Amino acid sequence: MDSTIKEIQESIYRESAFVEGIISEVEKVIVGQRMLIERLVMGLLCGGHILLEGVPGLAKTLSISSLSSAIDTDFTRIQFTPDLLPADLIGTMIYDQKTGDFKPKKGPVFTNLLLADEINRAPAKVQSALLEAMQEKQVTIGGITYPLEEPFLVLATQNPIEQEGTYPLPEAQVDRFMLKVKVDYPDKIEEKTILDRMAGKEPASIDSVVKSADILSARKSLNGIYMDEKIKDYIIDIIFATRDPSAYGIFDIVPYIRFGASPRATIFLTQGARAHAFLNRRGYVTPEDVKSISKDVLRHRIIVTYEAEAQEITTDEIIQTIFNSIEVP
Repeated sequence: MDSTIKEIQESIYRESAFVEGIISEVEKVIVGQRMLIERLVMGLLCGGHILLEGVPGLAKTLSISSLSSAIDTDFTRIQFTPDLLPADLIGTMIYDQKTGDFKPKKGPVFTNLLLADEINRAPAKVQSALLEAMQEKQVTIGGITYPLEEPFLVLATQNPIEQEGTYPLPEAQVDRFMLKVKVDYPDKIEEKTILDRMAGKEPASIDSVVKSADILSARKSLNGIYMDEKIKDYIIDIIFATRDPSAYGIFDIVPYIRFGASPRATIFLTQGARAHAFLNRRGYVTPEDVKSISKDVLRHRIIVTYEAEAQEITTDEIIQTIFNSIEVP
């Protein structure tokens, strides 16, 4: 078994060499958002969509566009607005006067990296149109289904403080996002670096250092990362503790959880832990890999009660309580 893990370690160390190249290129422009950049790369590795939440001005959109510049893929940005129509997203059938036939005109969703800027500003019909693309990796126009080219990733942003004129995402769609990442303010040193680097200067140019084929090859390698049975049981315990905390002796949070995480959370937590190990150039998963990604995987999947909202208890606090109570293997 030890020799097998050693072989996996050597293979992953070679395969993951390109990751630092991507991060270094993005950090030419982005200051102090290492965690955010790593989560974006994880989404690429796992093929999982990412929802970024943060106040305006924290470089959410710039981070995504910078990532796309570092990878040789197609990139499209859509500014979601209340007057957006499903056809503006997926496309529609256009009448061709020469042939007398209707032909599909594909929309901007036919890309590799799709930035859905302020996704909660679009009405429900547009959000539903995006749902098929996110889940099935395909789009239906005029009764004909068209597959989307891999890698396909939706990177969405939303503003948590401005709710007027917005359409909150339905739980079914929120659950399709592998990660919900909260983007926070930079510290003083980072803020000064931003000032020196960006104020009155042209932003640095980002070189394309990775091709789509490298991403798809890395995805195959990800499944080969060793995960011990104890780590798998640890993941299961975390998920089940969100559904029935009393079974794990965590009685404090029982009144605050309305619904726990779904089996999709188990899958994404496993994939995310492997991706975190990959980013750290390891061929095996540790409990720290699971912990580091758990809040991003679970914070939008635990539905809290009115009592929790009244007491301003967040899902992050609930997840932390679970971490403190579940035995680490």
